[in-house]
Amino acid sequence: MRLGRVVGCVVATQKNEKLDGAKLLLVQPITAQGEPSASLVLAVDAAQAGVGDTVLLVIEGRAAVSVLRQRTAPVDAAIVGVVDDINTEGAPLL
Repeated sequence: MRLGRVVGCVVATQKNEKLDGAKLLLVQPITAQGEPSASLVLAVDAAQAGVGDTVLLVIEGRAAVSVLRQRTAPVDAAIVGVVDDINTEGAPLL
């Protein structure tokens, strides 16, 4: 799992039928300090996240596909949680 920040959403009226009903969000992977750590990722949202939320992101085929519960869904990344707080050594980072 990785940390990320939701920076936008994607609306697609034409998409693979296995993605019908799936919310697609753009996520910026970040470090624990909130700094960008990789390129933007398009992810299926399984945690009801919104723009500005810090999220838990899986970028692995099997883990991401399991979010939709469809083995053959074309998914590379998924949001599996919304982060409330990040704390290292007693000092909150968010």
